[in-house]
Amino acid sequence: MPDWLNKWRQVRDAAADVLSMNRRNLGYVYPHNARCDFPVANDKLLCKEILQPLGVPLAKTHYSYRYFYELRTLAEDLKGLDEFVIKPASGSAGNGIIVIVGREGDEWLGISGKRYSLEAIQRHLSDIIFGVFSFDNNDAAIIEERVVQHEVMERLYDRGLADVRIILFKHEPVLAMSRVPTHASDGKANLHQGAVGLGIALESGRCTHAMLQGVPIEKHPDSGTVLIGVEMPFWSEILSHSRHIAEAVPLKYLGIDIAIGKSGPVLLEINARPGLEIQNVNRQAMRPLLEAIR
Repeated sequence: MPDWLNKWRQVRDAAADVLSMNRRNLGYVYPHNARCDFPVANDKLLCKEILQPLGVPLAKTHYSYRYFYELRTLAEDLKGLDEFVIKPASGSAGNGIIVIVGREGDEWLGISGKRYSLEAIQRHLSDIIFGVFSFDNNDAAIIEERVVQHEVMERLYDRGLADVRIILFKHEPVLAMSRVPTHASDGKANLHQGAVGLGIALESGRCTHAMLQGVPIEKHPDSGTVLIGVEMPFWSEILSHSRHIAEAVPLKYLGIDIAIGKSGPVLLEINARPGLEIQNVNRQAMRPLLEAIR
């Protein structure tokens, strides 16, 4: 057999192991996640209501607003809050999230350095309720506790909140990665907006690969911190919590996003249709891993 043909067959066989979007949807999402159960993942407030009684670590909800008239108490609500996070209950890809890290006089300071007046915050909350960040569907705006991340994650990049995403099938972890914000991603842990993806070994919690916009890297583009070999703090707890969460919700194929706070893991959200870039970040096709669980 010619060498070129042998190499072509190796590439073809390897590509066949990659989980495509169609195969993900038809083989795993729709057969294992009933449509009526999607709100558990799509609505962060509902997710909290279900998981909080079970002892899952969650960021405290200070206030939530589903109707415009509820914003009349905003000035009073924010009087005692210097640090908090604003997010849409049904948002995705980090859209609509504002992280407030301090207050100076009548203004609040965002993690990227932008200043927000009370009127600006009220407009943003109104946009969330109106559905600007949830495909024009009416939404709820959440003001919740700001998670201060663990020093290991802070060293990677300190102007945003990194997270760990674990994809699970039938309660079993399949692949894991950490998404680390950058200046380009505006402090958001979203790969398509420019965050760094770290492939994480399930057994050890150690970073084995790092990718930025599809290109392998070894150092964070802004902080210069070496990424390969970084070990995720509280890794055994993260795995334990992810299994507990997967067992508590009706979705059997899902992604779980967890922040690593100073004192331990904190659930951010769950996703009924987690993205597939985690395969590239880990340099690991997912189909054989999923098929081994059947």
